[in-house]
Amino acid sequence: MPDMVCDNCGSTEAVVHLTQIVNNQMTTHRLCEKCAAEKGLESAPEPANVPLTDFLAQMGKDSVVEPDTAGVQCSFCGLTFRDFRDSGRLGCPHCYETYAPHLQRLLRRVHGSTQHVGKVYLPPDPSASEMERRLDALRLKLNRAVESEDFERAAELRDEIKALSPA
Repeated sequence: MPDMVCDNCGSTEAVVHLTQIVNNQMTTHRLCEKCAAEKGLESAPEPANVPLTDFLAQMGKDSVVEPDTAGVQCSFCGLTFRDFRDSGRLGCPHCYETYAPHLQRLLRRVHGSTQHVGKVYLPPDPSASEMERRLDALRLKLNRAVESEDFERAAELRDEIKALSPA
């Protein structure tokens, strides 16, 4: 497939693909770096595709494989922690239990926590109307859960509403 040329100048390879929607009409423009810059656009470098094994290696080889993992292996599949570090994959569901303390330390370093904290995405400072719409939707789901006698779901929704409601 031949390289795409800039729609603006027609001579240079297009590196920016600009999609615009104006009056419900979508247009796509392929632009070279120079023409994109003239329109106030920057071409961002593509994010590096870093596999998990490379990521784990970047986390610090010595800190990922700790001394207390030396002879530890999964009793079900035989995977060692070093094998996990090298491949980035656990061998079976039992590995999660075998390596739980080590995985928790890894998750804490990567995510800052080992526990998922919520199902509802909240922007940093939601407006009052957004919050009220979200609460209304949760209340509607709560009513449906109670009507269908799904009390576990209803309790979860009640807790979500309580957490989101102003004090």
